[in-house]
Amino acid sequence: MYSKDTIYIIGDSKTTSNNPIMQQFNAFFIGLVVNRTSHLIVDADCSATISLTSSFVKQLFVGHSMLDMDSVVNEINTRYFGSSQKALTVAFKNAQIKYKQIIES
Repeated sequence: MYSKDTIYIIGDSKTTSNNPIMQQFNAFFIGLVVNRTSHLIVDADCSATISLTSSFVKQLFVGHSMLDMDSVVNEINTRYFGSSQKALTVAFKNAQIKYKQIIES
């Protein structure tokens, strides 16, 4: 399904304790499939309690560059108004740090 040029990265963060995601998973996670040649995100998922959340989050990430923090954060801040908005941003930043370490090694 994914080309050999893709890698899988997890980003994680914490969210508020009253958030259902925290109660179920104890953290917030995003999984990203990234083409390491073009740096484009080709697939995404997240730890969510509602499938619509996962589908929407996927649309926020797919097609964006893993190296373009501003563009992705702008998408999150202007389109995602779930209770884990900040956690989603932090999880992406965490994934980006890991990605940069991978491509620089």
